[in-house]
Amino acid sequence: MLKKALSAIAIATLALSAQAADVLKIGATAVPHAEILNHIKPALKAQGIDLEIKEFSDYVQPNAAVEDKQLDANFFQHQPYLDSYNKDRKTSLVAVPNGKVHVEPFGAYSSKIKNIKDLKNGATIAIPNDPSNGGRALILLAKHGLIELKDPKSLTPTALEIVKNPKKLKFKELEAPLLPRALADVDLALINTNYAIEAKLNPTKDALFIEGADSPYTNIIVARKDRAGGADIAKLMSVLHSADTKKFIQEKYKGAVVPAF
Repeated sequence: MLKKALSAIAIATLALSAQAADVLKIGATAVPHAEILNHIKPALKAQGIDLEIKEFSDYVQPNAAVEDKQLDANFFQHQPYLDSYNKDRKTSLVAVPNGKVHVEPFGAYSSKIKNIKDLKNGATIAIPNDPSNGGRALILLAKHGLIELKDPKSLTPTALEIVKNPKKLKFKELEAPLLPRALADVDLALINTNYAIEAKLNPTKDALFIEGADSPYTNIIVARKDRAGGADIAKLMSVLHSADTKKFIQEKYKGAVVPAF
């Protein structure tokens, strides 16, 4: 009898250990990343993965937390941003295998004009102050004929690489989360879709112009090299790439977020 009781305790202990090992900690910005992750939690739970989501409001801490092993992975960024972060911070975070999830078409917004043709000479344009998203903003402006860049193929141009600026536009660089709040103080702001949605802006209706679905800025799942190939990460990607997740993204965001799988 005692032997059976001890066996039961041992089995219970092993079960608890297995459960603890199956916790997957992931950092994300609130919209749409954490919303998508919360949607898939039940499906991952059915596969034995307990998904813990920590929300962040900036683009630096989620990578730092993964690098410091506080988190297993994160979901908020695209490859050009990750490349820039790794270069600046001397880190080696990677996109997990088959890690593309969605595109958030980057848009231009204004509280002062309704059509980009009405943008006045000398207008002030607010853009993100990080290299990848700042470059993304300049590329979008160039695509719509407002400026011309030295290297049209570069994904990380800076304002110093503007070779033609017929309207003599002035550029104001701000932290990405602050851009929606700057709308009253500038003529035009180039805003990441996650922050636009949080500010109750509808990218498909409120943006004066917006990226197409061919944007190279696909949002990815990122991890350390030693975690990227884990079985739990593979299960995460399998659920993220499911038909159910695609339907959720399409129905909830109505074109403001586009599945990339």
